[in-house]
Amino acid sequence: MKVLKFGGSSVAKPERIRQIVEILKKYYSRGDKFTVVFSAFGGITDSLISMSELAAKGDEKYKEPLKEFKERHIAAAKELLQGDYLDKALPDLEENHQSLENLLQGIFLVREASPRTMDYVLSFGERNSAYIISQTLSQNGIRSSYLDARKIIKTDKSFLSAKVDFKLTYKKIKEHYNQHPEVQVATGFIASAKGGLTTTLGRGGSDYTASLIAAGLSASAIEIWTDVDGVMTADPRKVKKAFTMPSMTYAEAMEMSHFGAKVIYPPTLQPALKKKIPLWIKNTFNPDFEGTLVSDKKDPHGHAVKGISSISEVALLTLSGSGLFGVPGIAGRLFGGLAQAKINIILITQGSSEHSISFAVQPKFAKAAKKQIEKDFEFEIQSGLVDPVQVEDDLAVVAAIGENMRYRPGISGRLFSALGKNGVNIIAIAQGSSELNISTVIQKEDERKALNAMHEAFFLSDTKVLHIYMVGVGLIGGTLIKQIKEQAAFLKEQRSLEIKIVGLSNSKKMIFDENGLDLDSWKEDLNNSDHSMNMSEYINKMDELNLQNAVFIDNTASDDVANYYEAILDLSISISTPNKIATSSEYLHYQRLKQLAQHRGVQFMYETNVGAGLPVITTLSDLINSGDRILKIEGVLSGSLSFIFNSFKEGVNFSDIVKEAQELGYTEPDPRTDLSGMDVRRKLIILARETGLPLEGKDVKIESILPKACMEASDVPSFFEEVEKANSIFEEKREQAAKAGKVLRMIATLDEGKASIGLKAVDVNHPFYSLSGSDNMIVFTTDRYKERPLVIRGPGAGAEVTAAGVFAEIIKISNIF
Repeated sequence: MKVLKFGGSSVAKPERIRQIVEILKKYYSRGDKFTVVFSAFGGITDSLISMSELAAKGDEKYKEPLKEFKERHIAAAKELLQGDYLDKALPDLEENHQSLENLLQGIFLVREASPRTMDYVLSFGERNSAYIISQTLSQNGIRSSYLDARKIIKTDKSFLSAKVDFKLTYKKIKEHYNQHPEVQVATGFIASAKGGLTTTLGRGGSDYTASLIAAGLSASAIEIWTDVDGVMTADPRKVKKAFTMPSMTYAEAMEMSHFGAKVIYPPTLQPALKKKIPLWIKNTFNPDFEGTLVSDKKDPHGHAVKGISSISEVALLTLSGSGLFGVPGIAGRLFGGLAQAKINIILITQGSSEHSISFAVQPKFAKAAKKQIEKDFEFEIQSGLVDPVQVEDDLAVVAAIGENMRYRPGISGRLFSALGKNGVNIIAIAQGSSELNISTVIQKEDERKALNAMHEAFFLSDTKVLHIYMVGVGLIGGTLIKQIKEQAAFLKEQRSLEIKIVGLSNSKKMIFDENGLDLDSWKEDLNNSDHSMNMSEYINKMDELNLQNAVFIDNTASDDVANYYEAILDLSISISTPNKIATSSEYLHYQRLKQLAQHRGVQFMYETNVGAGLPVITTLSDLINSGDRILKIEGVLSGSLSFIFNSFKEGVNFSDIVKEAQELGYTEPDPRTDLSGMDVRRKLIILARETGLPLEGKDVKIESILPKACMEASDVPSFFEEVEKANSIFEEKREQAAKAGKVLRMIATLDEGKASIGLKAVDVNHPFYSLSGSDNMIVFTTDRYKERPLVIRGPGAGAEVTAAGVFAEIIKISNIF
């Protein structure tokens, strides 16, 4: 014998009931023995409560939901039934409806709806539902009969949540089923006390009915049919990548239920648990899917964690003080008093020091709990032995659940690491000796991020999702988006990494989508966005979304964006940027950003600040971290200056080369920005700081290569006129170098703590001699690389290589999460 139960969502509409009929016809045709339990139609129980409350207030508007109640059930009967079955059903339903109407009229007259009366009112939902469906099954060839569960389930008179008399209930179940071999279509949720008074079984009552019938019949299985594919690894509304767990134990299911899983409810499991009856959770709308099996069988080789669950709203109360240490009975007094006040405890934690005890309750009980504790410990508080009770609000509990956790070392470490790397602060921790559950109390605003981070850590460790916020979608940003799009399939298949760009902005507009923007239409979507770009609002949106594994990309050269780095790092969001402003600004600010990133456990990466995609900063860091000592750094750090002096040969005017560099886009529109050495200075400052030197801009000596008249020219055309006049000056320098077998290079040097930038002549033995095009070159002379310095050479500018450098940092950051 199997016991099947269908919930309110499964029977909400006639077409859904037809789906159930098709499911049951398969069971019936293959000879299965089964009985069925039905809830009220979806929404009906709430409607009955509403009409009762209105009637109790003396509000005649109760007649409106009453009318809807009648019409809905009559309409369902007319759509599902025909002929003799409909002729029989309509008068029976009308009789039920008249009884309900009389009952509500009584409530209206006396202005009261007692728990006893409410139980009777609520019973009409299940009674109508099960009756209509029993007639529908009979009409479709399944020999069945309607079973009012008040005949077989007996309780005390604790109305609204009655206690079951198991011995009498099981006796009556066996007697009834022995006398009625046809398929029994039972009402869920309702029962009766001595004297025949209607009672209800409380929350999850229809599941409880199914479990009681199964236990009474020693059924082979219970099937709970609902609107999801089984017990999910997490709430799919909060964790998009949640999936169905094929099996779990009773204990795991109980824990999942306690922590908010809505598919099952703890009392449902008790009768089945005692009889070791397996429980299947299946989907009415996907009947071929196997669902989740809940049983007493453990799978020692299965997932260590079976589910990630949460309680969205809790308050944490803490009793602390020296008067708690070593005093027997403190916990008994504390929780005994709370029990007397009928306050349920969700979670308890106490340190081995015995200095404090913390516990979580529903927020609505926090005030009463505080009052009760301060009453029970009034003497200790007045004597200063115990501190006043501390209450923390706006919290949530997230929990990892699984019986196999006790056999797998490192589970707690993985959990805390996942939360820590995503900036989720843990306020309290609780774990029983059974290691079935690890619970953490966190800020409510971090609940969703925590659930996703934990779910990824335990279930999707082979697939990581990175959430990217990007500001600046010009040449570098647009190229980076293109590279991410082109590499997406490879990263997902070969590296198990999925990159979602969830925020984009240019100087005018910004757009967000937490599920990931479409990389085929991002330009149109951004231009059509209704949100004007505002950096402060952009940061607020990142804070609001609060996504795990988040990285901020700044592709601009903007002071305004760089000024927000501190706020971004403070949100536990990593940063990768080619923007040199923050790292070359005041040393204290540079140091503060580095420390803040370290404190928040996130990354602040800026490899592309020097040499675009060249591994300059990484190499320097590796040298230092491996114990090498930096003696000297020399570099041609500007692609534009490299091009100008690499092209400056005999027979070519210096002014013509500068003009060509401008036309090719190597220089800024005003070439003085490049020729002044200011951009090179920023890069040299960054390299110096990476070696540990607290270098400021004023500490860098720049040898001006331009005559004063060039620098003071009123505009760019005037500048070029002055450069032409100075051609002879540059030609003289080139000629002197050439006579000595040398070439001119604009070189940045860090030597014995001193930083300088100037035009130098180098011979054929120097690495810079062979430079060509717009290449950058950095030369490290160290203790290990003294005789033959370490040389890094390659394109030091350009959208492709700069975007590739940022992309590489994104991948590095993903490896750290």
